[in-house]
Amino acid sequence: MKIVSPSPHLHGGDSTKKIMLTVVLTLLPVFAFSVFIYGLQAIYVTAVAVLSCMVFEFLIGKYLLKIGNTLSDWSAALTGLLLAFNLPATIPIWLVVLGSAVAIGIGKMSFGGLGKNLFNPALVGRVFLLISFPVQMTSFEMAGATVDGFTGATPLGFVKEALRQGKPLTEIIPAGGISDMIMGFKDGSLGEIAGLLIIFGGLVLLFRKIITWHIPVAVLSTMAIFASVLWLVDPLHYVNPLFHIFAGGALLGAVYMATDYVTSPMSRAGMLVYGAGIGLITILIRVWGAYPEGISFAILIMNACVPLINMYIKPKRFGEKIKR
Repeated sequence: MKIVSPSPHLHGGDSTKKIMLTVVLTLLPVFAFSVFIYGLQAIYVTAVAVLSCMVFEFLIGKYLLKIGNTLSDWSAALTGLLLAFNLPATIPIWLVVLGSAVAIGIGKMSFGGLGKNLFNPALVGRVFLLISFPVQMTSFEMAGATVDGFTGATPLGFVKEALRQGKPLTEIIPAGGISDMIMGFKDGSLGEIAGLLIIFGGLVLLFRKIITWHIPVAVLSTMAIFASVLWLVDPLHYVNPLFHIFAGGALLGAVYMATDYVTSPMSRAGMLVYGAGIGLITILIRVWGAYPEGISFAILIMNACVPLINMYIKPKRFGEKIKR
C-alpha cells in the first residue's frame, strides 16, 4: 500500500523510542544520586513505579483500548520513572502502585494513549496522591547530610511553616544552607534533590536536540525575576531566587516535565508564554498558596492552556513569506 501526502516531506532520524530512551538515560545519574542519599528504598519506589506503569499500560491497551502492546516505545517506563522522582522515599509501596494506575489509566490511556493526553501523566498521578494522601506525600526521611533545620521536611515546607509563625528568614535558613541545597544535601522527593545532575541532563537533551531552551529558560527565569522582586522588597520574609530554584522540584519540572512534547505548545513563542505561566503560578502557590511546592500544579494548569496557546500563537507556515 502506498501512502501519498502533500509536501513538504521531512524526515528525522529520531523515533519515539529513541527519544524516550535518551531521556531515561539522562535521568540515570539522578536516580543513582537518590540511591546514594536514600538507599535501597529509592530503588524499591522507582522499580515499583516503572513496573506498575508498564503493567497498567499493557493491560489497558490490550483489553480496554484494543490497541495491542505499546511498551516498546518506552513512554510507560519514562512515566513511571518521572512519577517515582516526584515521590518521597518513605511512601508506602501500595501508594506507588495507586499513583501509577492514576497516571497511566487517567492521565494517559483515558485520552487514547501516547500523543493524545492533555496533561502530563506522571504529574496527574503525583497530584492525585498529594491531594488524597497529603501526610504520606509530605513525610520525608532525613537525608544523610541534610541541612541543619530542614530535618524531616523539604526546605520549602520548613521555611513556609516558619514564616507563618512570624520568624524572620535570618533565623530560618542557616549559613551555607543554599550551597548545601545546590549540592543536593536536602530532604525532598527522589528526583528533586539532585539539581546539578538535572541541569547536566537538560544540557545533554539540548545538545541532542530532544528539547529546546525556550520552556526551561522561561520557567526558571520567570521564577527568578518574580522571586527577586519579592526578595528585594522584603528580604526578611521572602526567600532569594536561588532558594526557589534549588529548594524544590523546579528544575525537574522545568527540564523534564514541562517540556513534554504532547502537553506543551508547538511554537517557540508559545513555549515562552507557556513557560512564563508555569514560573509565575509556581511562585504564587509557593508564596501565598496552601502548598509549599507549586510546580506540579502550575504545569498541569498550563497544560490545560496549551490548546488556547496553540490557537492564538501558531508556528509560521512552511514557505510563508515574512512580512516586512
